[in-house]
Amino acid sequence: MLLSIPDVLTADQVARCRQVLDAAEWVDGGVTAGAQSGMVKRNMQLPEGSEAHRKLGEAVLDALGRCPHFISGALPARVFPPLFNRYEGGQEFGAHVDNAIRQIPGGGGRIRTDLSATLFFSAPDEYDGGELVVEDTYGEHTVKLPAGSMVLYPSTSLHRVTPVTRGARIASFFWIQSMVRDDGQRTMLYNLDTTIQKLRDDGAAEDRLVELTAHYHNLLRRWADA
Repeated sequence: MLLSIPDVLTADQVARCRQVLDAAEWVDGGVTAGAQSGMVKRNMQLPEGSEAHRKLGEAVLDALGRCPHFISGALPARVFPPLFNRYEGGQEFGAHVDNAIRQIPGGGGRIRTDLSATLFFSAPDEYDGGELVVEDTYGEHTVKLPAGSMVLYPSTSLHRVTPVTRGARIASFFWIQSMVRDDGQRTMLYNLDTTIQKLRDDGAAEDRLVELTAHYHNLLRRWADA
């Protein structure tokens, strides 16, 4: 499932984060690339462990914890500390698949990457190019979202970022280990959850909503590694 989530950050939050990002020093993005992706990765990255990285990472994690669509779509067990990248002057990231397992810095153990996420800090009209292109069995999907919006997609997907030919594309990227590792099962749970919410908004009978909610939690109980 490829899921676009609008307004993870408000306009004010994006503006405050951009002040920090625009003033920050950037390093070669190859520092976090694996052996395969390192051959096709050309961008800049906010240094891990810097004050800017710590401050912005906390802001992103706080926003994710208050975003019901993220929680419903990802069913997160663990979230990798957010990283931040910048593309400009023709920089790009060629086709690659994210590492299946990543080591969390600072002795935080390992995380299985079930889902990949990109949270945009640049508005689409600030730059040309820079589209995230995700491939699945239905073909290629091009993603370029408003600042403050985020896309989730399976980490098993082949994906790339096209060259940025004008301006700068600034974003946060990170990975999620889900309680439900199977993408098809996660998709069914998300669709069921959103249907329940729509029926509640439409004034459906409470006893019917309780029945559907029971089905949701029984499926989650069957499929989750909590």
